[in-house]
Parts: sequence; C-alpha cells; structure tokens
Amino acid sequence: MYPECLKKIIDSFKDLPGIGEKTAERLAFSLINFNKEKLTNFSTAIVDVRDKIRPCSICGNITDNDICPICADESRNGKIVFVVEKAKDISLFEKINVYNSKYHVLGGLISPLEGIGPDDININKLLERIDKENIEELILALKPSIEGETTMQYIKKVLENRNVKVTRIATGIPMGTDIEYIDSMTLEFALEGRKDI
Repeated sequence: MYPECLKKIIDSFKDLPGIGEKTAERLAFSLINFNKEKLTNFSTAIVDVRDKIRPCSICGNITDNDICPICADESRNGKIVFVVEKAKDISLFEKINVYNSKYHVLGGLISPLEGIGPDDININKLLERIDKENIEELILALKPSIEGETTMQYIKKVLENRNVKVTRIATGIPMGTDIEYIDSMTLEFALEGRKDI
C-alpha cells in the first residue's frame, strides 16, 4: 500500500515504545513534509546516536565522550554517589536540581528469575569506584520492586566490611493520593520510612 521506503520508516517508528501503527504512520508522513535540510539533520542525529553515544567509562551514564559531563564536573561532591538502575534515571534527579554529587548506573537489577545476577550488572565497577575514589556514602535510588530490593540488599551485604554508609531514597505515598488506591508494597515502604513530625 505504501512505497517500500515509507513502510520501512513506519516499521522503524513502531519499534519505539508507546508508538502504534497510526502514530507511526503520522510521524512517517510528517517526515515527507520536512525540507531536505531538516530531513538531513534528523537522519544525521539518528546516525550520531548510533555512532557516538556510549556509556561513561566511570559511572555508566550516557555520553558522547569517554567521560560524561557529571563525572567531569569537579565542583560536584565525589564522596557521595547516587546509584540508579538506568542512565535515564539520572535526568529525573538532575531536573529537580537538589543533588550535586556523582552517580553510578547499574544498567539493570538483580533478577534470579530472569537469570540476571550481580556479575551481569555494573556492581563490580561500583565496588572499584568505592575503593579508588574513597566514596563515603551510596544513596540507592532503585525501584521499589523485588528486583530493586534484591539488588539493594546485595549491595548492602557486599559493603559490610567497607567503611561506606548505604542509604536509600524514601519511598511512600505520593502527595494527593487517596490511601485506598495505594498498593501494599508502597504502604509497607511508607510505614518503614516514617519520620517524626
């Protein structure tokens, strides 16, 4: 029904998360209306993502250099490291602009059911950083799930004999949410993370 090159574009858009057939078609047809310069810039940006984006050699964040801008920023406190699952998680914390230390991306979570163990994620590099950079505190910001809990407990256990404080971000009930709609795991974390008022 469509020319082969347009069909390939539609199929490529459908590979993106949350993009169905109709949205893929709409996006593909919008490319037809781009002028040559805009279309060339678009395709160059895609090729650059393929060829230039790689993990930071220190923390695992995405970068187009060997070291990401956060690791290269000497004004940040290098004694505290915020541990996240995915590089995308870093941008969430950077947007709120309240954290001025370093990060470490695990690149996944321990999940025995899926055959993912500690050696399959970026924990060994974290341990090397702790020793090499004299890190004093890890703040674990992993999702409140069985895999997240398993990963946090593993990290806590392997650091028992090191002089590193291990904390986790508070989890609990979002502002404005009716308690009757909260799942049991969130309620449990909210109770455990309670604070004085």
